[in-house]
Amino acid sequence: MTARDARAPEPFRRAVETMRAFVEAEPARSELVVEDMPAPQRLAPYAAAIMATVYREDDSELGVGRLILLYDPEGQRGWHGDFRVVAYVRADLEPEIAADPLIGPVGWSWLTEALDQHRAGYKAASGTITRAVSESFGDKNDDPETTELELRASWSPTDENMSGHINAWCDVLCLAAGLPPAGVTSLPGSGV
Repeated sequence: MTARDARAPEPFRRAVETMRAFVEAEPARSELVVEDMPAPQRLAPYAAAIMATVYREDDSELGVGRLILLYDPEGQRGWHGDFRVVAYVRADLEPEIAADPLIGPVGWSWLTEALDQHRAGYKAASGTITRAVSESFGDKNDDPETTELELRASWSPTDENMSGHINAWCDVLCLAAGLPPAGVTSLPGSGV
């Protein structure tokens, strides 16, 4: 979080405390590492940010994400309140999954369903889902083609408790990275 926290308004400090508590707690999933990161300074008068990485058992990276909490006591156009959450998720996808035309709506439903499941009150949600295919040429011609999904979203939380929002974002990151939902065992030989 930022050094400006001590001078921040009380609602922002309370919201940041829920973020800190989440970072300091034992993660719900062993594949997930959540940590503080510097927040952008130009989007709002007050900001805090965390990042997360999802790893396989062999420590190879499956996905990364950032969650930024913005606070402007005067609000901003389109926010529908004083707070705004900005989320980013990027994960490698299997080529056949990336080719599915429904991956965008499915990815968006992961977010909205996770927010609802964690009772994270929100309004004015918006975002994009991008599928990217990277092909290699020249001296890199032998490198395999890669595909990935990027989710960029923002929404306005309806209260200062960020716990449900963070849990929802972590769920989406894990789903995008190909992990089964928490509490569901993956199939043998799935590599996850």
